Amino acid sequence: MTRSPPAFEYFRRASFMLSVQHLKDLPPDSGREVAFVGRSNVGKSSVINALCDQQGLARTSRTPGRTQHFVLFEVGEGRRLMDLPGFGYAVVDKATRAHWNETIPAYLERRESLAGLVLIADVRHELKPEELNLIEWTLAARVPLVVLLNKADKLGRQASLTAQRAAGKAVVARGGDAGSVRLFSATDKVGVPELRAQLDAWLGGTGS
Repeated sequence: MTRSPPAFEYFRRASFMLSVQHLKDLPPDSGREVAFVGRSNVGKSSVINALCDQQGLARTSRTPGRTQHFVLFEVGEGRRLMDLPGFGYAVVDKATRAHWNETIPAYLERRESLAGLVLIADVRHELKPEELNLIEWTLAARVPLVVLLNKADKLGRQASLTAQRAAGKAVVARGGDAGSVRLFSATDKVGVPELRAQLDAWLGGTGS
C-alpha cells in the first residue's frame, strides 16, 4: 500500500473525542475544525474511515441515519474532524429534523474554528435540493467547500465524469468553483490522497 507523505500521517492517529446533540456543548471554538456532512445514505462514515485509514473510527451501519449527533474526532492538538448529523432521513421525527435544519446552518455561520466543509454526495444521483441548499449556506458563510461524489466505484469512468461535470455546473450556478467537486470511492480509496492534502491545508499543514 502506498503510504501518505509524512505530513499526512496524523490522520491515521485520529481518535474519538466526543459526541453532542447541541452546539452549546461543543468544545471551545478555537484551533481548526473540518466538518463532514451528507445525506444519511451516502457513506459519510466510510469516507472518514478511509481518510483516517481506520475501519472502525466512524461507525458505519446498514441503517441510514445512524449519526444523529455532532461527533468530533481529534487529529492533533487544536485540530478536529466533525461528523455532522446525516440529513434527509425520513424515519427520524419532525422535531429532530427541525433541530438539524436549524443547528447545521448555525454551525456553518458561527463556528469560528471551522476551516472547511466536505459535502459527501452519491455520484449515481443528481445533487438533491437539501445538498444544493447546503452548498448555498456554505458559500454564503464563506466556508471553503469540497463536494465529494462518493461511490465512484459503482459507475464507469465516463459516467462518473459526466456526473462530476453536472455537479460542477450546479456549484458554479450558486457562486462556487467547479474544481471543488471531486470523485471519490471509500471502497477503492479513489481520491483519498487528494482529500488528505486538502484537509491538511485547511488544518494548517503543521502535523506529522
